[in-house]
Amino acid sequence: MSRPLAPRPLAPPRPRPSRQRGRLSLGPLLALLVLAGGLTVAWWLMSQPPRVERRAPPPPVPPLVEAVTVMPRAVAPDLHGFGRAVAEREALLASRVAGRLESFAPGVLPGRLVEAGAPLAQLDDADLRLALREAEAALAQAEAALAMEQGEQQRARAEYQSFGRELPAERRALVLREPQLRSAQAEVERARAARDRARLDLERTTLVAPWSGMVQARLLGEGSEVGSGTELIHLVDVSRFWVQASLPGEALAWLTPAGADAPGSAVTLTSRGWPAGGQREGELLSVLPTLEESGLQAQVLIAVEDPLALDAEHRGEPSLRLGDVVRLDFQAIQRDDLIALPAAALRPGDEVWVLDEEERLRRRTVSVLHRDDRQVLVAEGLEAGERVILSPLGQPREGMALRTAPTPDERPAGAAPAEARP
Repeated sequence: MSRPLAPRPLAPPRPRPSRQRGRLSLGPLLALLVLAGGLTVAWWLMSQPPRVERRAPPPPVPPLVEAVTVMPRAVAPDLHGFGRAVAEREALLASRVAGRLESFAPGVLPGRLVEAGAPLAQLDDADLRLALREAEAALAQAEAALAMEQGEQQRARAEYQSFGRELPAERRALVLREPQLRSAQAEVERARAARDRARLDLERTTLVAPWSGMVQARLLGEGSEVGSGTELIHLVDVSRFWVQASLPGEALAWLTPAGADAPGSAVTLTSRGWPAGGQREGELLSVLPTLEESGLQAQVLIAVEDPLALDAEHRGEPSLRLGDVVRLDFQAIQRDDLIALPAAALRPGDEVWVLDEEERLRRRTVSVLHRDDRQVLVAEGLEAGERVILSPLGQPREGMALRTAPTPDERPAGAAPAEARP
């Protein structure tokens, strides 16, 4: 049998190095020093007042504006208005005798042209033919009575001469039957007038056109019984129409009405109902003596020849019809002593802003002769070569410095100016 091994003896534990009491390690000491330094620096920064470095403010930049150099030149205002077309001449043709309307002449229809003197309608003339025959018979009877009386007067004259004695004038007239002769002559004249009246009434049974025109309407139907003065046809002269329009009173100084030997101001007519680009030409005919009731504006008449464009001269142009509302652009008289400014240049109180030689604003009151939504015509207050400011300014001051934006030499009147900006 084997013998059990004896256990080895355990090695004794190695001794640990022992710490020295009363010594501090280096790490905590450094942390305390850093904390103390940070607190000291923070206290110092908080105890020092802030220092602000003051600098001089930059000079303000003058606002940028747009200006235009003014020069007197030949200008005219833009005058326009609206008007309605009316007939220069129209008539309601009426019968001058009583009778039955038998028929209208062929082609007498609304919208058709008729020539001057052309028959338009025919009335029944049977009664008037009989009246004419009676009048002619009465005339023949009166003429026979006059012839008989003339014979009696010759016989009385012969008897008076054979009497051989002179009578006073009154008695001699009775002896010679002079009153009877004058009565017979008067009866002949009366009968002749009745005959002429009957003949005229017979002619009037045919209604004729007094002048060339267009039939607007037939007012009665065939077979109607009409009396003297009954209207049968509405006729309109289409050789020329008028357009009646209203204008401000001050606009009349720029226009010329037509005279006996001089034409009036030219007028261009346009309408929304016409084809694109369509227009007609007219002439300022006259200025009416009354003002418009609502706006107290002056009323004018414009004449338009061949309004329906029936002649070859105006063929292809739009037709101007009665009742049309058209825009009117007048050709005003030009003046060469005025200064034209865009409408934006005029400030309240008829004032403009002018740039002097030092680029500073100067206020100027001007005399305005005409103003509209596009331009202003100045008569006095500006000199040639001065620069007028077009741009608006928020707080304009006399003498304030400005800068000008470059602009073309020729600027269309009424164009929008540039906004003022710093």
